[in-house]
Amino acid sequence: MKRRAICRMMLASIMSGAVLLPLHAEEAPASDTGLLKLNLSARIDWQLNQPYNHTDDANSGFEGKYLMLRADGEMIPGLSYSWRQRLNKMHADRNFFDATDWLYVNYETGRWSFEAGKEIVAIGGWEYDRAPMDLFGTSVFWNNIPCYQLGVTAGYAVAPTDRLYVQATQSPFFTPDDRNIYGYSLRWNGEHSFYKSIWSANLFEYTRGHYISYLSLGNRFEFGKWAIEADVMNRASSGQAYLFKDCSVIGDVAFAPASRWRIHVKMTYDVNHSGTDADSMVLDGTQLTMAGGGVEFFPLVKDKTDLRLHATAYYSWGKNTNEADVMQKNTLLANIGLTWNMNFLNVKRK
Repeated sequence: MKRRAICRMMLASIMSGAVLLPLHAEEAPASDTGLLKLNLSARIDWQLNQPYNHTDDANSGFEGKYLMLRADGEMIPGLSYSWRQRLNKMHADRNFFDATDWLYVNYETGRWSFEAGKEIVAIGGWEYDRAPMDLFGTSVFWNNIPCYQLGVTAGYAVAPTDRLYVQATQSPFFTPDDRNIYGYSLRWNGEHSFYKSIWSANLFEYTRGHYISYLSLGNRFEFGKWAIEADVMNRASSGQAYLFKDCSVIGDVAFAPASRWRIHVKMTYDVNHSGTDADSMVLDGTQLTMAGGGVEFFPLVKDKTDLRLHATAYYSWGKNTNEADVMQKNTLLANIGLTWNMNFLNVKRK
């Protein structure tokens, strides 16, 4: 089945939900991609970070959050490519691909699709699936999962609005000293009336020959101007109880009172009482809750995805044993910012 447009490039699924035929909402190209479409997207924020009621000056003030270059195109009918480069991201180990979100080719024939290159790891959940530029307060898991990895994916449309994906990638737990570990994923994207799903079962090596499993159930319900998202993820490895010792729960309720506005409230809960060091995304001993919300305004009514203003605030409490994360015990994070998309080039096929 041909890949369909979800919405304009970066602010996917914010105002109206998505048809879930591509593997990930943020990857979906515009329907008029043609031979080459080139975009540059940017987000600039003023941020206030106050852990323990004291302002963290290093993480407060004006900040360029995102600057991303994206190219999409179709080489021949059915064979397409996509590339997104994070221009403001550092290279972790002097590898240019560290700042490459994705770079892949995709071939579609009938109900089948085949993809290879650097891809988004096929983990379920709506928070995980949304473009980073469209997120303001996030779970501990989201803040630490390196979701872009080299690999291959095969997809099959079991029904017009249900698609299964099987994927093998480099493990998100790899280190520069050991890249020879892998991850395996099975993901279902579905849409049925007011209900949309992003479910996955994943198995990742966290060290050579040792695995951690994910079961991630992303659920979205749409009722007119309302959208409700509920994500539940369970993580487990050998030597621990399988259910609820290491998990994340994310809830998001959004209301669009008019075409220019979106209001949302969100709550996340991350816990790891596994007693093991298998999970390096949510460290053992963590039990952190975050709640907050915000408002988004789209000044351009005819093309609301090209310009957005936002104001958000989130507060977290509990314990996060990863001291490098922004959200810690009794932490306030507030943002006021501007996001825009620049369409530089669109070469049509004659």
